[in-house]
Amino acid sequence: MKIINIGLCGLGTVGYGVYTVLRRNADLISARAGSNISVTHIGTRSSHSCRETESVKISGNVFQVAEDPNVDIVVELIGGTAVAFDLIMTAIRNRKHIVTANKALIAERGQEIFFEAEKNQVVVAFEAAVAGGIPIIKALREGLVANDVNWMAGIINGTSNFILSEMASKKREFQDVLEEAKEKGYAEADPSFDIDGTDAAQKLAILASIAFSIPLQTKNIFKDGITHLQPRDITYASELGYAVKYLGIASQKPTGIELRVHPALIPRSCLLSGVDDVLNAILVNCDALGSSLFYGRGAGSEPTASSVIADLVDISRNITTTNEGGVRPLGIKLTDIKDKKILSIEQIETCYYLRFSMHDMPGVLSKATSIMAEVGISIEAIIQKEQPVGVDYVDVIVITNTIAELHLNKAIRKIEQLDTVQGDAMIIRLERLDQV
Repeated sequence: MKIINIGLCGLGTVGYGVYTVLRRNADLISARAGSNISVTHIGTRSSHSCRETESVKISGNVFQVAEDPNVDIVVELIGGTAVAFDLIMTAIRNRKHIVTANKALIAERGQEIFFEAEKNQVVVAFEAAVAGGIPIIKALREGLVANDVNWMAGIINGTSNFILSEMASKKREFQDVLEEAKEKGYAEADPSFDIDGTDAAQKLAILASIAFSIPLQTKNIFKDGITHLQPRDITYASELGYAVKYLGIASQKPTGIELRVHPALIPRSCLLSGVDDVLNAILVNCDALGSSLFYGRGAGSEPTASSVIADLVDISRNITTTNEGGVRPLGIKLTDIKDKKILSIEQIETCYYLRFSMHDMPGVLSKATSIMAEVGISIEAIIQKEQPVGVDYVDVIVITNTIAELHLNKAIRKIEQLDTVQGDAMIIRLERLDQV
């Protein structure tokens, strides 16, 4: 049986998980790959993490792995975009196949990497870059190849999902839950990318590129974080039959492509509403199949290792056969990737949850609803919450029907200027996510 030599760059949480699973399931993996997959060279600066890898060559310089003539596949798990990009390009130019879990690098510089790989006739695989162990990239690129994808909506950041789940179930404040997430290792010391939408946007860019055959891009993705959310809004949403989730949404419309990440109310009847804690899930709606849910652990050592090793097996199968077809990184020829118009957030049309703090006196509510009517906002429900005795301002909750965000913003600006309205409105988009 042919031996496929693996160069593993990075022996942190995921890297060690890859090494562990490859050793534990060696016979099973080899049988399925049709070859012996063996880690022969590891690039890592963490010498203490090499306690069980004595039989493997260890280098403190990852570029030595990329240039090793005995290595067939380089696995990049060092993270970041600068050194990782140089490492991958060096490996490609040395005719090494690539497996990476680096969503930031693929989202931001994937096009360059894929063109270089095509020129050198090597494969770049990145299943683990989105949703950890969930095989969503393979599903979009292969399993759903006969379908025209209408839209996708996903919980693709475990940190934000954990925070919102805790705020919903225990009515805790955002900052309190964030500190717990850090203590449990669900959030980094600097959690900015998780809570401002950067991480989710990078993942959405990859999914949208494959689903809609558009260039990889993050700059045109609308991002709204979760730091402004308050427990009372999550409670009000629950009372109305909705859950608040942090979603990445990509949708094809006649006028263009919607790409956005933000908190959203979704009906309790929607499959995504029950996805809690650090779990991930992606709901994909297609013309032929309808809706499918891909659900599981979106991070962690061995779940992510599961996807990395799946890519290793795919590449190994190609190496050991005469089939040169292969599956292209984005599902089609790079020259067939076409720019499509990306809609601005003000062009999208959806429903909304609105909360105003209004003076508790006759006629105030009618002024606000009149302003909404002037710009064409149809109201589905309106509720005034009871406040303690002596409080002059009350919370008024409005659920709108579908409206363009441009028109909604015009109405909100006028309402906030009323003397009887205190502070800014709370605005959360509401997604029906009809599962047809």
